[in-house]
Amino acid sequence: MPPPAPSGLLLLLLALSCRPLLGEPGEGAGTWSRFQHLPYPDDQLFLHDTFPEGFLWGAGSAAPQVEGAWGQDGGGPSVWDALSPRRGAADSYGRPERDLEAVGRLGLSHYRFSLAWARLLPNGTAPANPAAVRYYARLLSGLRQRGVRPVVTLYHRDLPQRLQELYGGWQHPALGELFRDYARLCFGLFGAHVRHWLTMDSPYLVAWHGYATGRLAPGVRGGRRAGYRVAHHLLQAHAKVWHLYNDEFRPTQKGQVSIALSSHWIKPQQMIKSDIKECQKSLDFVLGWFAKPIFIDGDYPQSMKTNLSSMLPEFTEAEKKFIRGTADFFALSFGATLSFHLVDSDMKFQQPELLSLRQLLYWISQEYNKPQIFIVESSWFVSGNIKTDDFTYVNYLKYLITDTLKAIRYDGVTVIGYTAWSLMDGFEWLRGYSIRRGLFYVDFHSQDKKLMAKSSALFYQKVIKDNGFPAVPENEPLGGTFPCNFAWGVTDISLQIDTTQTQFLDPNVYVWDVHKTKKLIKVDGVGAPKRKPHCVDFAAIRLQISLLQEMHITHFHFSLIWPWILPLGNETFVNHTVLFYYQCFVSELNRVNITPVVALWQPKVENEGLPLSLAQHGGWENPQIVQAFVAYARLCFKKLGQHIKFWITMNEPEVEKLTRKAVRNLLMAHAEGWHLYDKKFRKTQKGKISIAFHADWVEPAFPFLKNDENAAARVLEFDIGRLAEPIFGKSDYPDVTRQQLHQRSTLVSHDLQLPYFSEQEKKQIRGTFDFFALSHYTTVLVNSENDNPKAYDYHLQVQRLNDITWLRSPRRTPVVPWGLRKILNWVKNKYGDAPIYIIASGIDDDPNAVEDKLRIYYLENYINEALKAYALDNINLRGYFVYSFTDRSESRSYGFYRYVANQYEPKPSMLHYRQIIDNNTFPGPEASDPLCPEELVLCPECGTRQPRRSLLAFIAFILFSFVVTVFLIANNSRRINRRSK
Repeated sequence: MPPPAPSGLLLLLLALSCRPLLGEPGEGAGTWSRFQHLPYPDDQLFLHDTFPEGFLWGAGSAAPQVEGAWGQDGGGPSVWDALSPRRGAADSYGRPERDLEAVGRLGLSHYRFSLAWARLLPNGTAPANPAAVRYYARLLSGLRQRGVRPVVTLYHRDLPQRLQELYGGWQHPALGELFRDYARLCFGLFGAHVRHWLTMDSPYLVAWHGYATGRLAPGVRGGRRAGYRVAHHLLQAHAKVWHLYNDEFRPTQKGQVSIALSSHWIKPQQMIKSDIKECQKSLDFVLGWFAKPIFIDGDYPQSMKTNLSSMLPEFTEAEKKFIRGTADFFALSFGATLSFHLVDSDMKFQQPELLSLRQLLYWISQEYNKPQIFIVESSWFVSGNIKTDDFTYVNYLKYLITDTLKAIRYDGVTVIGYTAWSLMDGFEWLRGYSIRRGLFYVDFHSQDKKLMAKSSALFYQKVIKDNGFPAVPENEPLGGTFPCNFAWGVTDISLQIDTTQTQFLDPNVYVWDVHKTKKLIKVDGVGAPKRKPHCVDFAAIRLQISLLQEMHITHFHFSLIWPWILPLGNETFVNHTVLFYYQCFVSELNRVNITPVVALWQPKVENEGLPLSLAQHGGWENPQIVQAFVAYARLCFKKLGQHIKFWITMNEPEVEKLTRKAVRNLLMAHAEGWHLYDKKFRKTQKGKISIAFHADWVEPAFPFLKNDENAAARVLEFDIGRLAEPIFGKSDYPDVTRQQLHQRSTLVSHDLQLPYFSEQEKKQIRGTFDFFALSHYTTVLVNSENDNPKAYDYHLQVQRLNDITWLRSPRRTPVVPWGLRKILNWVKNKYGDAPIYIIASGIDDDPNAVEDKLRIYYLENYINEALKAYALDNINLRGYFVYSFTDRSESRSYGFYRYVANQYEPKPSMLHYRQIIDNNTFPGPEASDPLCPEELVLCPECGTRQPRRSLLAFIAFILFSFVVTVFLIANNSRRINRRSK
């Protein structure tokens, strides 16, 4: 049966197998090797589960990003106002009710915001600004009324400009005392309503890019020494505030205090000890710089002390004791703030970054003695041109939240809350307004600055409501079986044809000269009768048939190669050797009770899979190809039809690569071929014939948005309906496709409209099918936005997208089992209850892996979705074929057999598929074995009659040759004896 969703027992096993050790400095180094050896692919699957009860869900903002109005009501300028006067265009200061409404709409449990030091204390020191006090009191009161707990940051990188001018900012140790005075004011004014305080945000950015590189405010380019000196002062200032709260305010206010530390994640270039050591050092230099003094021993990481020597300030023993333990929880910021953005390249030590929150959480748990981790900022950013349809943001938000859930459920990390950043669009530091990170869109140029919920807000709202991603009932595995006559097959693009003959076919007679030369001498004028070729002459066929038999399949699907049969494109030259090979192969398949399913044409890279003469004269764009195809089909029906009961005219035409003329001619060729078989061959050969489509499911990026639903519908009609609708539907191209191309023709002043069929042509095409055959591999996402011109289809006005939480193959193909069930239902709803065959479905896997676990997972879950479609949705599903047979053909790394050293080796997935076939799918625990009687063999000797005839003919030939040879040898011996006498 398919593996259950990653919960319950699997979660327990994963957690137990990867239980964190007691954390201490250096223990985090084991993170990289641990994540190299997790259960595959189970660990990489999307986790449907919920967060622990009481988990905190929030969003955040920062005063310098959203408040604005720095010169109003007596507020003073900060270092950011001096550097970039245009900040704060969201105007949160003037619209607190607007912000509170957005908070309530999301259903947040907490809202993180910062107090503007320069607004409360315009000169950086007392007295306080009454207007600012009223604003923050109003905001806190509104949160309390909505049941939302505040998480308040005292200092979010917006030092009052006055303190920068008087002291040189954080370069001066006096700032620590001033910061403590400011904190005392805030604790006294607002502490009764705040349970989570953050002293400061991302001290790394303040120290390094504020005072060393000057990339951020206050823009001081003081070099490395200045950066390390500022960090020293920041740590001391934080410790002073923590002790202030602990000594004077905690007994009555009962809150907690920490510091928001930002970090990146980094991976080794190679999984070797030296590279892992460099990764550990990179985290020491960014996160550990501040985390180790606070959470471990009051001192800097040893790697920093060793590498930086005298450049790094030193703490006295008293200072170490004062700093150690000054955090009640580990407040972590991860995502766009630092990752791939502001980590100094010298601090990466030539190792690449990776966006993996889960691994960072585990590293923190190992390195810092399993603290409670509160994610106080996490997100990514998108283009500033995006308004409300922000799929990229949702994609990353989903990925980061899932990583957090896995860290909790799989790795045993204690995470107490998650904060999406940010509540609304705002000023994005050195990027200004060129990017957006808000859950709510802000039109910065409007007067009212109204907040408009983005798709990300709707997504996050649901995550909060569900407390994660609860298991979806339709994703649960289903027990049951298919009907007894269900077609279990395997598919290959084309046969591996080897026409080398294995029999001794020389018709000449030879005499052994025993007296002189001791060699065989050809007897002139004497020869055995020429023998017709037989199927037993081809050893390659016997090998392939034996491999197929080993799989226990009932059907085998492959495509003929048109140029090999008719190299000139017509019957002036027929390659009878190849044709005879095909005859032998399909007859041998029938002999072992494997039904051949044969396609006449399959698109290929070389000449579109057409004879060269046809390809050079326009290929499918040339109307004459219709009759050329009909003539080719007639030859195949005539020579092979007695052995083939399932024909495919065209196998997976690449619609997106075909012009309007080519599509029309292809449809006409299919229809003519179908009618030819129906009128001339069906009665005697009693077979079926149809066309096979490539039919991947197309999912709207946001199913709750009408624009995205329409986008997905357009792609489905274009990719599948453009060929299927004239045959299975109303004898014409889909209305949606016609309308879309007509609209685009008007806009671009270029004729893109589809041609019209005559009534006679419609009649000729419609109904030319005996079944619906489709190939299905994966699912794609689309939406109607254009935030990536390279991925945007201007004709269909859609953008194809990737969900980064989906499991992917080595070739980056998404593994999305539920898409198969959706496409089967779409076909039924569109085209009725025609018999459906999934003619190909498969996935590539690591060719170097001994066990192809991904393919096994794919088989289990895709076939189970096919079972749901059959058993629950009443889909008239008749068969399932897996792509592909071997890795030797064009389907490299898709095969059930690997080809090594001229031998075929079965992969574990082949044995697994055979077990599914033997069980006729996934019988439930209470289901009895299906009673599928063996087919009656009315003529037991019929299946072996042809091979026996071939064998008898061969034996007769050998006997005849032996008799003639003996006679000639005896006759020659008598002549020689007479001469010698």
